[in-house]
Amino acid sequence: MKPFLKKVLVAAAALSMSAAALAEITVGVSLPLTGPASGLGIPMANQFKLWPKTIAGEPVRLIVLDDATDPTAGVRNARRFATDEKVDLIIGSAATPVAIAMADVAAENKTTQLMASPAQLPPGKDTWSFRLPQSNAVMAKAMVDHMKKQGVKTVGFLGYTDAYGEGWLNDFKKLAEPAGIKVVAAERFARTDTSVTGQALKLVSANPDAMLIVASGSGAAMPHKAVVERGFKGKIYQTHAAATRDLMRVGGKDVEGAFVVSGPVIAPEQLPDDHPSKKLATDFVQKYEQAYGAGSRNQFAGHGYDALIVLEKAVPIAMKKGKPGTPEFRTALRDAIEGMGKTTFSHGVMNWTKDDHWGYGDNSAVVVKVVNGDWKVEK
Repeated sequence: MKPFLKKVLVAAAALSMSAAALAEITVGVSLPLTGPASGLGIPMANQFKLWPKTIAGEPVRLIVLDDATDPTAGVRNARRFATDEKVDLIIGSAATPVAIAMADVAAENKTTQLMASPAQLPPGKDTWSFRLPQSNAVMAKAMVDHMKKQGVKTVGFLGYTDAYGEGWLNDFKKLAEPAGIKVVAAERFARTDTSVTGQALKLVSANPDAMLIVASGSGAAMPHKAVVERGFKGKIYQTHAAATRDLMRVGGKDVEGAFVVSGPVIAPEQLPDDHPSKKLATDFVQKYEQAYGAGSRNQFAGHGYDALIVLEKAVPIAMKKGKPGTPEFRTALRDAIEGMGKTTFSHGVMNWTKDDHWGYGDNSAVVVKVVNGDWKVEK
């Protein structure tokens, strides 16, 4: 072989090895940074700013886009991620209707999606989609158990007229009715509604022992205040989409005493020492609040923290079968996530399997009470 040709081949091989060693992992993130669910998306986007520059020794590039709480925008973002950017992973959305719409794009392009909402998909449609949040069923169980202890027998429902609201109502009823708890009245409203006076009057007149409000972020305060202002004196429960301080900031004294089902990440200081997530949840809170201020912790920001745990565990496995940016890597990443086994997150112990892309058990749910404008974990 001629010396010059040999040098060219050696240089080419070195360049190839260098490219392989510095294969960039690209993650597309679609979140509601504006619109009704922005209180969920903004804290999660803040958490992504705290991600490291590398994962498993490889550079990571995050592309964060606003879906404005709009399914059409979410689909547009997902298509850009999959076709233009050739991302290795899609994260989002934190708004359930948007996450559901994005799932079709993820499946069509065989790109793994980490949903940031408890989005329910038809059987067999979540092959490429995994949920970071707890399922409504897991959270509803914790809520029903708490209601039983509180002597609740009848419940009024006031929730979103979309996939999140209806999903919660269905899962709640499946668990509540066998426990002797009956939904005696159900009213709905749109995420963009600014008043629910009519619905609140009907529910208060039904005189249930408790109200179940199914809404998100600061938007969960408006219906809560409405039933209180209409004279309701019973117990009021909120779902994990309301586990943000926006509820207290907007709701003020009217949300005092509210019960909110949440992931353990919201109050790790109050968890028992043997809780599996206490260490990670505390680490999340300390780092997040160092960056964004005391009290800024947020259920959804915690999902952003957990998404990094997923990649740190799955990427080294997937790298053995393909290079980031290739179909082989995308498939290997999906398989690695599905088969990574029990993994402790800040929100609980995750165990995704081939037949279960929800993954969380009952230890991922706590019930907190709003006391003096802060969270207090119910024992």
